[in-house]
Order: sequence, then structure tokens, then C-alpha cells
Amino acid sequence: MTQQARYGSWKSPITSDLIVSESVGLSQPAIDGENICWIEMRPSEGGRCVIVRRDAGGASRDMNPPPFNARTRVHEYGGGDYLAREGAIYFSNFADQQIYLQSGQEVPVPVTAADGMRYADYVFDPGRNRLISVREDHTGSDSDAVNTIVSIDPVGAAPIEGKVLTSGNDFYSSPRLSPDARRLAWLTWNHPNMPWDGTELWVGKFGVDGMLSATRCVAGGLSESIFQPEWSPEGNLYFVSDRSGWWNLCRLSADGEVESVCDLPAEFGMPQWVFGMSSYAFVSPQLIVCNYIEHGRANLALLDTQSKELTRVESPYTDIQYLRASPGQVVFRGASPASSPGIVRLDLASLRFETLRHSMNVEIDEGYISQPEAVDFSTEGGLTAHGMFYAPRNRDYSAPADERPPLLVKSHGGPTSAASAAMSLTIQYLTSRGIAVLDVNYGGSTGYGRAYRERLKGQWGIVDVDDCVNGARYLIERGVVDGNRLSISGGSAGGYTTLCALTFRDVFKAGASHYGVSDVEALVKDTHKFESRYLDGMIGPYPERRDLYLARSPIHFTEQLSCPVIFFQGLEDKVVPPSQAEVMVAALRAKGLPVAYIAFAGEQHGFRQAKNIKRALDGELFFFSRVFGFDLADEVEPVEIENL
Repeated sequence: MTQQARYGSWKSPITSDLIVSESVGLSQPAIDGENICWIEMRPSEGGRCVIVRRDAGGASRDMNPPPFNARTRVHEYGGGDYLAREGAIYFSNFADQQIYLQSGQEVPVPVTAADGMRYADYVFDPGRNRLISVREDHTGSDSDAVNTIVSIDPVGAAPIEGKVLTSGNDFYSSPRLSPDARRLAWLTWNHPNMPWDGTELWVGKFGVDGMLSATRCVAGGLSESIFQPEWSPEGNLYFVSDRSGWWNLCRLSADGEVESVCDLPAEFGMPQWVFGMSSYAFVSPQLIVCNYIEHGRANLALLDTQSKELTRVESPYTDIQYLRASPGQVVFRGASPASSPGIVRLDLASLRFETLRHSMNVEIDEGYISQPEAVDFSTEGGLTAHGMFYAPRNRDYSAPADERPPLLVKSHGGPTSAASAAMSLTIQYLTSRGIAVLDVNYGGSTGYGRAYRERLKGQWGIVDVDDCVNGARYLIERGVVDGNRLSISGGSAGGYTTLCALTFRDVFKAGASHYGVSDVEALVKDTHKFESRYLDGMIGPYPERRDLYLARSPIHFTEQLSCPVIFFQGLEDKVVPPSQAEVMVAALRAKGLPVAYIAFAGEQHGFRQAKNIKRALDGELFFFSRVFGFDLADEVEPVEIENL
């Protein structure tokens, strides 16, 4: 029998303690013979990234012992942190950013030993007994870091810093060795482009000295984004290109022409924020397993490389990442609306899925899980925007018939990213307590084609804000949320959208900024190389259009803020320095508006320590409960709210 209680006051089994103690982050699965590896980010170990290897018998063990932390900082966001080969593991260690070799039960030994160098995205060259990787040289200033592709040879000799194979451009990624080891393919791009704006795919041949020659650009350009080059087992070069307006699978023909392999109004690619991303893999020369995103949902399929016939594989997963394959099997990270991410193995003979590792060690009753509803709503300019709506759900509670739930609008980071339909425990933490959530895929989000992605060009701080506002209005008009209890929350770029919405619009009644940008001029003047020209396309060239940077920075318009805000900030954040949050807090304090500020020592851009993740979850809920006047069913650590 259900109890009646106000929205927001429902007691839920999805607690912050459960989220941080029973869950790990999962990424980067790899197949190494009969072994399957992946990375676990463990909040309970201070966010340490651990490479786990599962053998053919199903036994798993940690490969890198404490305090080794498998996490690179190339491009600051990392990815491509390790390579598993014939039982050995090569990985980047977070503390010194050097490559280490882990074999057997031995303590990892250094492969490189060069201060100021970072490495990522590894491939092994067996004929020359060497690693090939992306290297980022920080021996100068961070903004002047030099990116190259290097070889590190011979592996096993005294640690070295590597030999440059190709250089001269601002960025490199995805070095891929042909099956005969005679050719190397890679991606490269230059400022002001980001990899989802325009990249070039290059190929070079190795000479007897192991150096590259006859290098040439085979695809891509300033306005064509190439994603994930891969060699087929028979030596044909495949890649994903958005030349059609959608990221579709292509290959290089024998005469050097780009040939479409699968042409769909769907996305086979993703924004390359991190290294090592994969949306397809070869099972055999004739068979590719792939993932494509259609209407915001991931789909798994098999593609015949000769007939080009695409066969969808029925799957419960709405979010699929890091596809890997070997004869007879596929491995990936998969999640669904009802299940948190897991490392999944698909047996191709039986088409049966097996979860090798769940991100959570406990199961949550579906009676507490809110299923996402894909919503489309009208926005500015007669256009349509998208989102995922989560209504409150808790099998033990109902609300008074005359009450509508408070709504939290979530603005995702990136901003070139996307809200997923997969289960998010942080969303379920709210909905199971009676708070509705709208996760907005505003214009600029990926998953809806290049034209949708480019809506944000020159319009950051406008289009994203309009879409969040219009999404909230749409739900008010449907009568499913309380228009007087609207809040907005986001992290990083989503925090910027949040602060813009609170400053330049009057729809939301409260907000939460997690390491959010409040001063885009400061961001463009003091950020890392990867993003240092990002805002050229999002706002305008700097300093030529400094006027736009000032006009779209909430920090200069604090007098327009008129509602309560809570700020969460890592004190070691190099992307968005703490000063940006602190100026906003001071302004709200001076105006007499309710404000709270929670700073975390030892945290960077995003929170990895269990105690801090817990504090941010509970702190935001506590803040909104006090602002909107509902009692919490559980005791949480109070937040000091000034001027309340």
C-alpha cells in the first residue's frame, strides 16, 4: 500500500551512499586473446583507475596495483589509457604521466621517463618491438604543448621519451597500424577546429628505418569530421565521416576514393572528447559489428562489408560505447533505461548477452526506476529540440492529487555531448524522491546529425539556454510539473548554460552549478590547449569579438541574478578555476540572495572521490528542499545557505 507524501519528500532506497559505495565507472574494454580487460574508476579508492583482466575461466584480477592509477591527461580529458597485448599491459600512470609495463605479477616498470611528457592511444608494432602513441609535450607552457605521434622503441630497453613519427599540426589521435605493419593511419586537426568540426585522415608508409614516408591526406578537411580509422583484417582502411551530414561508415577504395559502406540518417560516430572511442569493430574481413545512434538511442547491428547489408541486433541497450570484437564475440560497455552500465559480452553464434561486470553490485527494484520518455518540443526559430523526461516514480508513495512535482532541468556538459537514455543513478536519486527531471539535448548536441550539432555555432549561451527554457515550458503546458518550482543544474559547459539561464532569463527559481563557467573570456584566456580555440566557433574569434564574450558572461551581469544558487567546485580545477565560482558567490552574497558554496580540495574538473560525489548529490538536494519548502525523508549533511 502506498503512502501519501509531498513530491520531494519520498523515502528512496537509491541513496548517495549506495551510489558511491556500490558503483564504479566502467570504460575502455579490450580483448586480448582469451582475456577481456577494462578500466574501473573507483570512487572508494579516491577515483583511482584500475585495469581489470578477466580470463577465459571467468576469474578477474586487478592488473595495476596501488598506487598506480591508469589515467592519462593528454588533452586533459584523457582516454586511450592502456594497451593489453599477449598478457602484458602498457598504461599511462596518472601521477607522473609516464608509460609503465605490467607483466604477470610483477610491479609495473617504466617504459618512458621524460618529465613533462604525456602519452595516450597506444598501438603495438610487433615487427619493430615498439609502441606507437600520441605524445603531448608539456616541457614548455600548457598552452604551448606540442602534440605528435611517436614510436617508443625498443620496448624493454632503458626508458626513453620516444621518436617523433609525424608532427607539425596542433593535434593527433588514433594511430592505427595496418595488418602487415607497413602503413600507419592517423587523424590530425588544427586550431580553431575541434575534432567534430573538421579532421584529416592521413596514411604513411614505413621505411626500413621505421620512419614514415609518402604521407598523404586521404579524407577529411576543415568541414568534414573523420572518426575512428580502422584497418580491416585484409588491409582496407575504414573510417566514419560526416560528409553526408551524418557520421556514416566509409572506406577507402582501391583507387583512393572514399566509398560509403552504410548510408543512414543516423550517427555511427561520436564527439571525440577522449581517445580510444570505438563505434564499430571487425569480426572478420566480411563482417563488422557496429553501433549507431538514431533518435537519441543506440542500436547494435551487423554489417556485411561486401553486400553492405545492415542487420539490426535486438538489444536492451540504449547506450553502447567502446565496441571491440574478435572472431565469434563482441565486447562493449552497455547500459539501458533499467540497468546501469556494464561490461557486456555478446556471443555471435547464439546472440546472447552476458554482463561480465556491473557498475553496481546491487540490483534496484524497477518500482523505483523512472523510465525516460523521449520528448520533442518547439523552440526558437520554429525549430524542434529534444530531451529525455523522467517523471517521479516510487512504488511506495503517491503525492496529493492537487500537487505537481518540482522540475529539475539538466543541461549536459560538452556542450558538444548528449544526454543518454541509459539509466543514471543521479537522476533516479531525484525521481525516486518525487522530483521530475528533464535531461535536455539542446541544439548543439550530438546524435542528431551535423546540422543539429552546428546550431550552437556562434550561439553558445543562447540556443542552449532557449532550449532548456522551452523544454521546461513544454512540460508546464502539459501539466506534468509545477511551474513555480523550476530549477536547473549542470556541470562544466552545462554549468555555463545553467548560470546563463539564471542570469539572462527569469523562468527558473533556483539553480546548481557544478564547476560551471561564469566568465567565458577568462575561459578562453586561461585554459588548456585542446579547448583553447573551442570558443572561436561557439561564440566568435577572440579578441576580435570580445564584446560577445563580455555580453555572454554571467559574471558581468550578477545584478540580474534574482534567485538562489548553489556552487560546487574543485579547488584544483585547471579548466574552470575556482575564482569563477567565488566571484559569483560574492555577488549573490552581496545582493542578499540565498547562496551556498561547497569547495573540494584535491578535486579537478569533475569529482572522483566518493565523499565528494556524495556531498554534491546530497548537498544539491538539501539546497532545493530548503528553497522549495519540502521536507526530506532522510537526514543528509546540511549545507550552510547564506541569506536564506
